[in-house]
Amino acid sequence: MSTPKQNRGKLAILAAGGTGGHLFPAHALANELQNYDIALALITDRRAAGIKGALANIDVHRISASGISGRNVFRRIIATLNLAIGFLEATLLLWRLKPDVVIGFGSYASVPTVAAAAFLGFRTIIHEQNAILGRANRFLAPGVTRIATAFEFAANLRAKDRQKAIWTGNPVRQEIIALSERPYPQIEAGGTIHILVFGGSQGATVFSEVVPKALALLPEQERQRLRVVQQCREEDIEDVKSKYFDFHITAELSPFFDDIAERISVAHLVICRSGASTLAEIATAGRPAILVPFPHATDDHQTRNAQGLCDAGGGWMIPQDAFTPETLANRLTSLFSIDSTLTSAAKCATKIGMSEAAQKLAKLVMSTLSAEQDNNDKATKGIAA
Repeated sequence: MSTPKQNRGKLAILAAGGTGGHLFPAHALANELQNYDIALALITDRRAAGIKGALANIDVHRISASGISGRNVFRRIIATLNLAIGFLEATLLLWRLKPDVVIGFGSYASVPTVAAAAFLGFRTIIHEQNAILGRANRFLAPGVTRIATAFEFAANLRAKDRQKAIWTGNPVRQEIIALSERPYPQIEAGGTIHILVFGGSQGATVFSEVVPKALALLPEQERQRLRVVQQCREEDIEDVKSKYFDFHITAELSPFFDDIAERISVAHLVICRSGASTLAEIATAGRPAILVPFPHATDDHQTRNAQGLCDAGGGWMIPQDAFTPETLANRLTSLFSIDSTLTSAAKCATKIGMSEAAQKLAKLVMSTLSAEQDNNDKATKGIAA
C-alpha cells in the first residue's frame, strides 16, 4: 500500500483497557494502521493484561484509572482520585510524546488519556462499540475531534455532537474476518449440530446452570446429535461436566479457548452474551445466536446491542430473567425442527457484519491526520505570506 509522505513521523496513540472487549477493537485498528507509515503506542490502565498481537509490538504505557459506576461512596471517591491521578500522568506523558492523534475505545481506562489529549489541544477520536453511548464516551464526546460508532445510530449522543459522528462499525480481529469468507457449515438431515456457548471474559454461571438442563430436556435422538463447546468458570467446570455426562451429551469445557475463531467457524449456533465485540464477531462470521444480555450492563446497553442482530433476523434474544431450561429447550426444539431455520438466520447475520470496520476506522484516523496536516500547511503559508 502506498503511503503519503506527509504521514511519515506521525504518532497515533491508542487509549484502551479495562476489559478485553475494549482491547479487541484497538488491536484490530493497530493491525490495520501497520499498513500506514505512522508510529503507534498504547496507553492503558495498570490492570490491563494479556496484551497480544499488534498491540504487543508497540510501546505500552500504563496510567492510573478506575471505574466509578456501581460502587459505594467511599470507593467512588477513591476511583475519582485514581482518575485524577491518571489525568495528570497522561498529561505529562502526552506532553512528552506529542502525538498527532489519540484514539480512545471507551471504558474508564481511556478517560484520563483522551481527556488529557483534548486539554492539551491534540486531535482526538473516540470509538463507541455499543448501541448506547457509554458513560466514559458521553463524558468525552463534547471535547473530541471525531466520534466513530459501531452502530448506525448511537443512542445518548447529544445532537450537537452528531455532526462529528462517523459510522465505521466495530473492528474485529483478522482471524474473525477470515471466517466471513467461509460458508456456513451445512447441517445434514439427522447429522451433528455444533453449539458454542460462551459469556464474557470468564464465562457466565447462568449458562452453566441453564444450558445443560435445557439440553437434557430435548428428545434423546436430538441429544445424540449435539456437540457442545462451552466456556465455563473454573469453579463450575466439574459440575457442568458431570451434568453433560449424566445426560449422555458430548461436550468440551474450558475457562478459555485460545482458538475461539476456529470454534466459531464450525458452530451451527452460538449461545452468548451480547457485548459489542461478541456481536461484531458472530455477525462478521455469519453465525446465528441465542443472545442473553447481561442484565447489569450499564444503561442496559447489551439489550440494545442484541436488538440489532435480532431485528436483522440473525438471532433470538432471551432476557436473563426468562432464560430457564424450559424456555431454552423450547427455543432449541423450534430451531432444530427445520434445518433451514439456522441456515437462513446465518445469512441474515452476515447482513449486519462489517468485516471492513477496521479499514474504515483506520481511514478516519488517516483523514484526521490529513486534516491536521492541511491546517499546518495553511498556517505555514500564512506565516510565509
